[in-house]
Amino acid sequence: MSALPPSGSHGDPDHAAAGAPRPDGSRVVRMEPRHHAEVLELNRRDVDVLSPMDEERLSWIVARCAVPLVVEDDEGVLGFCLALESGTDYDGVHYAWFGARYDAFLYLDRIAVSDRARRRGVGTRLYVACESHAATLGRMVCEVNVVPENTTSLAFHGARDYVPVGRVPVGPPGDEHAKVVAMLAKELRAAD
Repeated sequence: MSALPPSGSHGDPDHAAAGAPRPDGSRVVRMEPRHHAEVLELNRRDVDVLSPMDEERLSWIVARCAVPLVVEDDEGVLGFCLALESGTDYDGVHYAWFGARYDAFLYLDRIAVSDRARRRGVGTRLYVACESHAATLGRMVCEVNVVPENTTSLAFHGARDYVPVGRVPVGPPGDEHAKVVAMLAKELRAAD
């Protein structure tokens, strides 16, 4: 599993894929334990489109992540993402679905943006950093709810050239209230 260089190095995601710190002081940095409480709160707020996670689970996932990032400013965490390369022992069913179909990928396990940072490009900055890393693997993958439909996320991914490669029900067979997710992929090439 490759890892991002530590913040402040030449390969810092702020200076590479995600752009330099913004005039508002926000910056993309590698997730550290000091971010965990705010990350868990953002995850709790969006648990209907993510999945539950406590401190132990977060630490377990981060230990396997190639791209555990936050966007922060002086007031705290504006957003976060957790992305894993193919070939880890991550136990997510959607990760396994992609693993059965592709040899190499970066899987976006989850991303969330705080209410105060909506429409400020935080999600885009996290995606740019992830896609930059994923280019070395050839593709980035994720899933988005289609039942119930997450129209905002579907539009965001469509605009970024993600294409549906499958649909997977979430929940027990025969559950009329089960969610369905679209499995999305974006083919990428490493910069020459």
